[in-house]
Amino acid sequence: MRNHPAVVLVAVLLSTISLPVSLTGASVALPEIGRDLDAGLASVQWVVNGYNATFASFMLATGALADLFGRRRVFATGVAIFAGAGLLAAVAGDIALLDVLRAVSGVGAAAAATSASALLAGTFHGPARARAFSVFGTAIGAGLAFGPSVAGLLIDTFGWRAVFAAPALAGVVVLALVPLLPESRAPHAGRIDWPGTVSFTSALLLLIFGFVQGPEFGWADPRIVVAFAAALALLVLFARVERRRADPMFDLTLLASHRFLGICLAAATIVAVLVPLLVYLPSYLTTVVGLTPGTAGATLILLTAPTLVLPLLTGALIRLVPAPLVVVVSVAVVAAGAAWATVLGPDSGTAVLAGPLLTIGVGVGLSIGLLDQMAIGSVAPARAATGAGMINTARLASETVAIAVVGAVLASTTAGRLDDPGFTGGLRTVLWTMAAVAALAAATTALLVRRRRGAVPAEPAVTAYRGGS
Repeated sequence: MRNHPAVVLVAVLLSTISLPVSLTGASVALPEIGRDLDAGLASVQWVVNGYNATFASFMLATGALADLFGRRRVFATGVAIFAGAGLLAAVAGDIALLDVLRAVSGVGAAAAATSASALLAGTFHGPARARAFSVFGTAIGAGLAFGPSVAGLLIDTFGWRAVFAAPALAGVVVLALVPLLPESRAPHAGRIDWPGTVSFTSALLLLIFGFVQGPEFGWADPRIVVAFAAALALLVLFARVERRRADPMFDLTLLASHRFLGICLAAATIVAVLVPLLVYLPSYLTTVVGLTPGTAGATLILLTAPTLVLPLLTGALIRLVPAPLVVVVSVAVVAAGAAWATVLGPDSGTAVLAGPLLTIGVGVGLSIGLLDQMAIGSVAPARAATGAGMINTARLASETVAIAVVGAVLASTTAGRLDDPGFTGGLRTVLWTMAAVAALAAATTALLVRRRRGAVPAEPAVTAYRGGS
């Protein structure tokens, strides 16, 4: 049964659905967690930020580990860590312990996500790879689409702890399939880039610490100033380390490719709008609008439902329209939706939110799967896991920083209460800023991904994703 593509697809899809559910579920549960564990806003924010920060930080390292030690082995290890930490989080009785477990869970999620992409890339080829990544995008969309509503129902029925237990149990099922998965590794994999891993991870964690704790400690507090300064210094050190390594985990030479850089910019921008809304809209809908967690989660389906449907249609769309144009349009649509969403207020009903949330969701849905396939198709097969790690790191670092920045703005406008007065105005400020940043990113991406005279033709993998033409 090993090497059967269907088994690989099932295992990858089940794990892929679980990862965004763990994020969106925690987001819906934040108000309940704060009340139950008597925790302040900064501590509760680490339930989401801790998971995302380690997810982003360890993406590159786990990609390199997968190339070196085997994609199946690292995939299994990651799923085991994710599931174990999730089950322990479901019984945690202290906010500090819960925050630590969420950070550990993020490490496992990074290993599972990077290896999952590489397993697909190594198992499927040609048009089959295009179809597999379309379904892969749909799985991400399903996790995003149903995560908030499922989490809301779980909270209403069983309490907030169920939002950590359910994805963990799905991970246990995936572990049962691991013996049936094929093993693969890079034929000439290099050593693990520990200096790069430590410098990047430390920089990102210090940056998030500064944004999360800044409103509580004060922006001029020496701890915050030192955190930001140290983060900047470590990022400079990371770039120097990567340039000098013969086999870096973050191949900076890829960023010299305008096309690859444009793909990473588009991916980072889209999640920087989507994910903070998934994190903070549930709190707004429950505390300001007055919805139950279940109803708030169901409302967010307006934002995420297009991510379930559109990835399957994108494969057909790019038979008619160039893939780079689809990417640029998707970012522009997200910008338009964020600007439209500024109409929200304490009396916002479904009719008011439907248009802007669906618009953002359409922009996200058009790009899911397509961006991954274009990025992985831009690197050599032997570096598939590392290439997947680079675009996923761009996504996760962007969304993690965006969540922290948005949280800092809302903590400042609401005096740390996430309630009106201040929540509505703060959220509108955030949305206008998101719209402006996304519009600028759309224009920049258009310049970066356009075909240049004399450019090298697209890689076969990318061509295959465009319908095998």
